[in-house]
Amino acid sequence: MRKTFLLFGLAICIGQGSSFAQLTNPNQLNGRELTLNTITTAVPFLTIAPDSRCGALGDAGVALDPDANSTFWNASKLAFAEDQMEVSLSYSPWLRALVNDMSLSYLSGYKKINKNQAIGGSLRYFTLGNITFTDEMGSVIMPFKPAEFAVDFTFAQKLSKKFSGGLALRYVNSNLTGRTNVQGAESKPGQTVAVDISTFYTNDKIKFAGKKAKLNWGMNISNIGAKMSYTNTDYRDFIPANLRTGVAFTSNMDQYNKLTLLVDVNKLLVPSPPIYKNNSDTILSGFNPNVGTASGIIQSFYDAPGQYDPETETIYAGSKFREELREYNIGAGVEYDFAQQFAVRVGYFHEHYTKGNRQFITFGAGLHYQVLTIDMSYLVSTTQQNPLANTLRFSLRFSLDAKTREELESDQ
Repeated sequence: MRKTFLLFGLAICIGQGSSFAQLTNPNQLNGRELTLNTITTAVPFLTIAPDSRCGALGDAGVALDPDANSTFWNASKLAFAEDQMEVSLSYSPWLRALVNDMSLSYLSGYKKINKNQAIGGSLRYFTLGNITFTDEMGSVIMPFKPAEFAVDFTFAQKLSKKFSGGLALRYVNSNLTGRTNVQGAESKPGQTVAVDISTFYTNDKIKFAGKKAKLNWGMNISNIGAKMSYTNTDYRDFIPANLRTGVAFTSNMDQYNKLTLLVDVNKLLVPSPPIYKNNSDTILSGFNPNVGTASGIIQSFYDAPGQYDPETETIYAGSKFREELREYNIGAGVEYDFAQQFAVRVGYFHEHYTKGNRQFITFGAGLHYQVLTIDMSYLVSTTQQNPLANTLRFSLRFSLDAKTREELESDQ
């Protein structure tokens, strides 16, 4: 399939990074509509939930019990994995309502070294399908298949009976232009290296309503790495460093029925765009976003510029703090599991109107048979068109050296 260069630009804007906000919204301050101030980065595919299980739980999973997809959500969980080895394969069509050749594929797995340590790895591959590049006159330059990928290696270590820590090393490659000229400059694939730092706490010795229960907490600071450039110029883009933390509570209602509730909170650790005075280079509110990676992470916690009154050139009182809070988004989900064989899931994700406006409900199910688990998820957008809206996603997980249900029951 051939698409024009205009469609390519649209696909990048919609498909990867940021959601387009609605043109009208009741969110107002002092009678004025709130100003949109989304944070954009390079390679935002690194933040897309790759697997169908967590995709059905409102894109939450940092504190969920470990599985092969923990290499994305929280590598430190792998130290508490029960199976000795597991592999997962996921496929997510992208913008399926518009095109039929864009997708995200994800392969991940782990291996327990001993009862306290585990290693893992993953490969993410995002393809934008077949693109036809044209010049300003509409003449064809060349056909191309833009793609991005990331390769991870992870290590997890138990620090105590209830705590663990984890590290992930990541190589990222983004080839979107095929080395064509962009505004007079020769382009090149963007490349960078990043790390994740994570921790995990689990306690399965608690009681709830007289029944056995488990409480998990997790935190993952991901994509801490150098900026990325697609040209030989000095300008470089931040990659999506992200703070994710959350809890998961599981209640064993009886021998066969289990209910899990989980909540994740996310924040991009990337500087917010400031407000410039009269379209000049003078910053009226906020901070200079052209800083290093470490400075940008620290600055991201306090640099929201707030809401601006163009008539008086003043910032509304308290609007900076309110905007800072809007940079946190929430994902939550509920999973019901029957006999470790069948599961149903529902979730919700919320991002503020001024920061991207991603708001959607998710549904899903899982079927487990011996060493194979099949997960599926479905997303319904509540505010706008979503690249995954009305798309069925699938994941396959294979557990090697897994205990059978009879063996698990005999351990209890």
